[in-house]
Amino acid sequence: MDRTLAAGTVNATQLDLLEEQVLWAREEYLFTPPTPMLKTLLGHLAEVEHLAMDRQPASVQVRLSELAAMLATLVADALMKLGDLTRSRSWFATARNAADDSGNVELRARVRAQAAMLPFYYGPLESAVSLSREARILSRGRPGATAAFASAAEARALAKLGDAEGAEAALRRAMAAFEQSGAGGGADNDAFAFPQRRLLLYESGTLTALGRTSQARRVQEEALSLYPKRTGIDPALLHFEAALCLVKDRSLAEACQLAGATFLRIDPAHRTPIVEERARDVIEALPPAIQGTRAARELREILALPPGQK
Repeated sequence: MDRTLAAGTVNATQLDLLEEQVLWAREEYLFTPPTPMLKTLLGHLAEVEHLAMDRQPASVQVRLSELAAMLATLVADALMKLGDLTRSRSWFATARNAADDSGNVELRARVRAQAAMLPFYYGPLESAVSLSREARILSRGRPGATAAFASAAEARALAKLGDAEGAEAALRRAMAAFEQSGAGGGADNDAFAFPQRRLLLYESGTLTALGRTSQARRVQEEALSLYPKRTGIDPALLHFEAALCLVKDRSLAEACQLAGATFLRIDPAHRTPIVEERARDVIEALPPAIQGTRAARELREILALPPGQK
């Protein structure tokens, strides 16, 4: 029995090196386009899967399950950006399964908060609320970055559903949890951190959905000032929300121009379906009588350009 309990094919050095590689991938994920990133993530996942197939001591198995949860979450997120919703949904389920297997409560909450992004952008919104609320409940008694993330995700989803009272309460919880977390619970250059700029991104989405445009614009400007030059699509998402604020403020032509200019500024490798959908949100927000105007037509033409000409 002692030999069985001690059996394993992974030593501490192997696991430390694998964790270093995953940490590097988490940093690279912030600015690397999703298509090349998928190859790296799936390579690491194959190694984790290979090691986990053999019987390992419990302490090793926990670490492997944690790595599987992190990698599966990033794979799911990359697939969501690429518009592959079915596979993204499946990988988020795998991430939740791995996180639950690890027994790491904070990771279980984090994966659920991240998974809420898929129904937030593509529906149903009720699922986004459910997942983020579950993450918040798991984080209860553990104030920090994950608790702030969960409440911020819940606030944004509730605001989009039109529940202003619930959204404002969730946003207050997010702010309080973030303050208790100090600097956001980790380095800014980590996909699993929740720095101030990410909190502001979610606050922007909440305020925009609630129609509080002047507050939203101030938050967007503050958030944009915190993003480094080398980054992913978050700044573009903030500009698209600024365009939605312009629609609500009846500056319709300016909204279309901002959305079109934002789309054209994005690195072509990052112009994935999720970015196109956010630009189309601006068109859909326009009053029907305005959707045939020159500014709206020009935005549609930009989105319809072949990939090499956008």
